[in-house]
Amino acid sequence: MSKDSPGPTPGFLVWRLANKWRVAVDRAVAPLGLTHAQYSLVASLYGMQCAGERPSQRRLADHTGLEALYVSKLARALESAGLIERTRDPRDPRAVQLSLTEQGKAVTRQAITVVQHLLRQLLEPLGGLDAPRTRAFTDELMTLLDAPLAPSVPNDDITQGRTP
Repeated sequence: MSKDSPGPTPGFLVWRLANKWRVAVDRAVAPLGLTHAQYSLVASLYGMQCAGERPSQRRLADHTGLEALYVSKLARALESAGLIERTRDPRDPRAVQLSLTEQGKAVTRQAITVVQHLLRQLLEPLGGLDAPRTRAFTDELMTLLDAPLAPSVPNDDITQGRTP
């Protein structure tokens, strides 16, 4: 930011907050042998399995917002660690289904407990997990996440630094 800037932009603040939370979760789940990205994958998979789903890597990528190639890489590492199983979908031989092993379920339950404790701590400045300010903050984040972005057009006036 320049000294002429009136203050940080919302984008900068969201980026800073995301990094702060990612680092905090990385540190919290490291003793369980997980990274934040791996936690996001196994916790999402745990929730989906509890709901009766056996998602494909693609479905899990869509759910988490992670790139499909990154989910594939994470899944292979988690499979090597004995936390998930990857199997071919009998309905689509190109798709790979994911499920937690018993060890994976146990580690994930521990990780969820650790991250829930951390989340309560991180949200304390807003009044805690169930506070009206936290609910309003969550609603605002959902509004931003649900808003579609127009596809970028390479080499247009904006990317070339010109104003229309």
